[in-house]
Amino acid sequence: MPPSEVEYTAIESNVKERARAMRTIKFVVVLGAIVLPAACGGGPDPPPMRAVADVKQLMNAMIDPAADELWDKSGYIITAAGTEERRPQNDEEWEQARHHAITITESANLLMIAPRAKDGDVWMKQAQELMDQGQAIWRAADAKDVDKLFTIGGDLYESCVHCHEKYIDEIVNATK
Repeated sequence: MPPSEVEYTAIESNVKERARAMRTIKFVVVLGAIVLPAACGGGPDPPPMRAVADVKQLMNAMIDPAADELWDKSGYIITAAGTEERRPQNDEEWEQARHHAITITESANLLMIAPRAKDGDVWMKQAQELMDQGQAIWRAADAKDVDKLFTIGGDLYESCVHCHEKYIDEIVNATK
């Protein structure tokens, strides 16, 4: 082949490779423009979250009963007659403890929905703390760990007291 034909073939080959590369780049850009918005929330709107019960109703119906049941199933009662150990006694009672822990854990999410959320600072941190403790109690129930159930139950009690001191009007006014 004469040198001019070799140069022409090399140039033609280079042009074809660049054209192929440009088509690939265009394809990737178009594909990215289609896929990226869908991956970043381009789907349907999430269902609206709205509070139906107020905080007091939520506490009375869900959180207090679940916490009371957990506290009733952990610890000791010491009387003149002796010491009574309180703990789940069988698989069914451990499962009930687990259900109460799940109720507390998920109730924390409900406390963070407006208009229940009193502020974006302390209220949210305390609700997150409630969630964390609920999850820890959940793990303790799954492990059937009486000591952790007791210890974390005490932590839960302290968290409840701190929140009530800050947010329940009657308690706040009584401590002034």
